[in-house]
Amino acid sequence: MNNVQHLIGISGGKDSCALAIYLNNRYPNMDFTYYSADTGKELDETYKLIEQLEKELGKPIKILESVDFKNQNLDSIFDYYLQQYDNYLPSAMARWCTKKMKILPFEQHVADNPTISYVGIRGDEDREGYISTKPHIQSIFPFRKNIWSVDVVKRFLKSDKTFLLEKYSTYLNEARFLKIEEIFNRPLNISFTQDKKIEALLDVDIKAFNKVMFDFLKTTELPVGQLDDFPLIENDEILVRDDIFEIIEHSLVDLPAYYKPMTYEVDGEKGLYSRSRSGCFFCFYQQKIEWVWLLEQHPHLFKKAMEYEKKGYSWVQDESLEQLSMPSRVESIKREHLKRMKAKYKNLKKATDWQDNILGIDDTKDTNNEFWLEELKDAEGDGCASCFI
Repeated sequence: MNNVQHLIGISGGKDSCALAIYLNNRYPNMDFTYYSADTGKELDETYKLIEQLEKELGKPIKILESVDFKNQNLDSIFDYYLQQYDNYLPSAMARWCTKKMKILPFEQHVADNPTISYVGIRGDEDREGYISTKPHIQSIFPFRKNIWSVDVVKRFLKSDKTFLLEKYSTYLNEARFLKIEEIFNRPLNISFTQDKKIEALLDVDIKAFNKVMFDFLKTTELPVGQLDDFPLIENDEILVRDDIFEIIEHSLVDLPAYYKPMTYEVDGEKGLYSRSRSGCFFCFYQQKIEWVWLLEQHPHLFKKAMEYEKKGYSWVQDESLEQLSMPSRVESIKREHLKRMKAKYKNLKKATDWQDNILGIDDTKDTNNEFWLEELKDAEGDGCASCFI
């Protein structure tokens, strides 16, 4: 049916960017709609990426906002909601920012239309992301071995086994079908969980699993089941971090500059830091070394973040940005970060000379210091946007 919409959310980070390029190139006949939920507090590199991506895709990226704040003498939608919450800053325990500025505009845009939301969680990540409780919104994860969300998988396993095996028999030879039958007949227990059962089914044949899942979905009200065909069920590629960088490298889009490691010094030694995620420049999920990066690379943005700390609320638990920005505290954060990074590097790379093996490399090259780009990530992905889209 043609009334199912295919949405791809663009957060401004590498994974959602690569997902849009990948799906656009691989499935040119699918009618994808691209959108971004803007907070008004992103880094400039995020807006640059969106502009470049529009040229790469040959399509506009729709900017979603949940309320019209422009006639209220406010700078951004974040300022509107901060005012609504009486200056209570968002945090990991109270993520009103994601709820109000990401999920709400997305669901407003979707309305009651059957929707497939494509999510850029990679094959080397162990997380699920946001799954809507609304039956007309279904998440698909094209980079993963298992493209289906956990709620759909649960329904699949609880459905009529006879129906599923009958469908499997049409896609597999006898030897593989017997393996599938054995897996289905094996009861779940503490050593053979639902996840392990799905993994076992995928190990036999990814495409067959997807085809049987599609047959099952046609018996449900879910959006994928309303389609006459779904090309992604024929895809068994699993994309990991290196693939993401390669996709972007061969496109018109520049990797955001904040991913590039910069050099810092402490106690006469050099280390490297960068930003690990897209999203608001004051994101509370940042590591403290990333706050130091913001302080030194974008001091005007750090000052803006500091101005938001009112009524005793702070971005960092048990520490204000004013305290964090003190020279002695900055040195302490760098020292601890450098110590941790050196220990991890030596354990992984068996390095004997820190300066020669890490900092002796030309740090003007984009391909340099892959280890650091990986190790700096406290949480993989594209920031809060990828938590729900």
